[in-house]
Amino acid sequence: MSDVIAEEPHFLAERDGHVLTVTLNRPAAKNAFSPTMLVGVADAWKMLNDDDELRVGILTGAGGDFCSGMDLKALAAGFSEEEMNRMAEDPDLHWKALLRHGRPMKPIVAAVEGYCVAGGTEILQATEIRVAGESAQLGIAEVQRGLFPLGGSTVRLQRQIAYTMAADLLLTGRLISAQEAKEIGLIGHVVPDGQALDKARELADRVAANGPLAVKAVLKSMRETAAMTEADGLAHELTIGEPIIFNTNDAKEGPRAFKEKRQPNFTGT
Repeated sequence: MSDVIAEEPHFLAERDGHVLTVTLNRPAAKNAFSPTMLVGVADAWKMLNDDDELRVGILTGAGGDFCSGMDLKALAAGFSEEEMNRMAEDPDLHWKALLRHGRPMKPIVAAVEGYCVAGGTEILQATEIRVAGESAQLGIAEVQRGLFPLGGSTVRLQRQIAYTMAADLLLTGRLISAQEAKEIGLIGHVVPDGQALDKARELADRVAANGPLAVKAVLKSMRETAAMTEADGLAHELTIGEPIIFNTNDAKEGPRAFKEKRQPNFTGT
């Protein structure tokens, strides 16, 4: 049974079993980020990270679009007093919302429909598994407006797709189709329009059914070894996988369940 745990004018967070679905909810603005949305989404990511019952997140947008980046008009209008206080308490809050800093140590599945532009494609790069409807459009258009993509794309994109394709997207600011995004490795799954969230939920459920400690450890190793040499990465991998995982109850339950031909009952211990 799903449970709406945070509902504000500009975002929605919903828990269903081990899955937390975060919905950007400004469809009239193609789900561009507002101050209210930044604060709420940052809180949702903290919840995903801190709650042991939550094993995977989904990020999507309402009304047929994913996200068109920052709403410069909304930012120019300023933050409310409460939002200003939150920013004063945590000056990094907006970067945490955009997954530039402080990413949850749980995987996130992106469900993309329609527009996924500028900050939309930037936050996309901080997710692990990505699904897009076939009519989705993706791109990082900041240079077309004389701006710089501060969400991390000049660093992350060239590590995720071929350098020349990253340069193409970043320097031209052009938009690409979901199919082209899949061909260059930016998107993993392309589905009929309107089905991205269903496919994302299917994949999230598969992740959530696995050993949660194992999933977190695999994710930790992937992130921490990404910029290492192969030799250093292999050495570091052993420090994560062997001592942390193989002595857990889950590591015993998985093989036992396989032997007994039943679904494992992972407890995260």
